[in-house]
This record gives sequence, structure tokens and C-alpha cells, in this order.
Amino acid sequence: MPSASSNRTAVLERAVTSGPSCCPSGLGRPITRETAEELSVLLKAVADPTRLQILAILRSASNCEACVCDLTEPLGLSQPTVSHHLKVLAQAGLIEAEKRGYWTWYRMVPTRLGELSAVLA
Repeated sequence: MPSASSNRTAVLERAVTSGPSCCPSGLGRPITRETAEELSVLLKAVADPTRLQILAILRSASNCEACVCDLTEPLGLSQPTVSHHLKVLAQAGLIEAEKRGYWTWYRMVPTRLGELSAVLA
């Protein structure tokens, strides 16, 4: 059974196509309601300054991953608040979580970030 993340990826892959020169991204032609809803989840996830900061921190970190304990200080936020933002990013498929002992480590999903870039290009 395909994962929710792979299903999301398939929906946006269908949407990200070449369009006319004025709109070369996935918005160069009409999109289905399903694609629009999936795209809105992705855009809502990154439409927050803290979540954009988290993505930038993860992208610049070794192996593009970090645990919550690495994020609280640079963000100036409490652990529960950072965890909430990580949950939103994970639900949008932009990051993945891996439990390692006591800590949960989060890493970027490069293909999902690429989809976002393609739509906004």
C-alpha cells in the first residue's frame, strides 16, 4: 500500500509540468481539485516564519537533520512549540522523523522540497 507521502508526491508530480513561457511551473495549466488541495497543504506548511526557519536549519545541518534539542535555541522557542511546527511540516511531507533512543531526529524530504520549488518557479 503506498504511503500518504508517496501519494502526495504523485499528485503534485502530475501537476508540475511545463506551461507557457509566462507560467513555466505546475500552475501553467488548470489543476484538479485534489492537486489544489494537496498544494494548499504544502503551501500552508511553509507559510509560517518559524517553519521556514526550521527548513533552513535542517537544510544547512549535517545530513539535513536535527533533533528538537538542536532547534529550540536558534529559534528562541520552547520544545513543545518547536515540536508543533515539526509536526505540521511532517504532515505536509516536507520532513521525516526517526526515533533514536530518547530523541526524535527530523530530516528533510528533498523530493518534496523540489516539488515546492517547481510549483513556485
